[in-house]
Amino acid sequence: MPRPTAAQLVYGSVTVVFTALAMLLLSRTDTNLGVALVCAAALALGLLVAVTVPGPQHGKTVRGARTAEARAAARTRQALDEIGARIPSAHSSESPGQHSLRR
Repeated sequence: MPRPTAAQLVYGSVTVVFTALAMLLLSRTDTNLGVALVCAAALALGLLVAVTVPGPQHGKTVRGARTAEARAAARTRQALDEIGARIPSAHSSESPGQHSLRR
């Protein structure tokens, strides 16, 4: 399980405090059970807010995807060189579907 970020902790904590204060002032409850229910609801709402705040990005970044793409292209070029295939250049007169083999 990933650790929460600072933004998630702050948003969740602020939500708990302000929600609890607002609900206690609006409900005007005097009983211990009422205060406990308000605090539990505020805590649940704070957890919901903290979970829904976007966390750090996981997965490939654009730079990582580009380097992975470059590595794959290099491996393809190397494999084609090993079998003796010639890769047509961009200025070649060959059509894209035709590939020549070096012999």
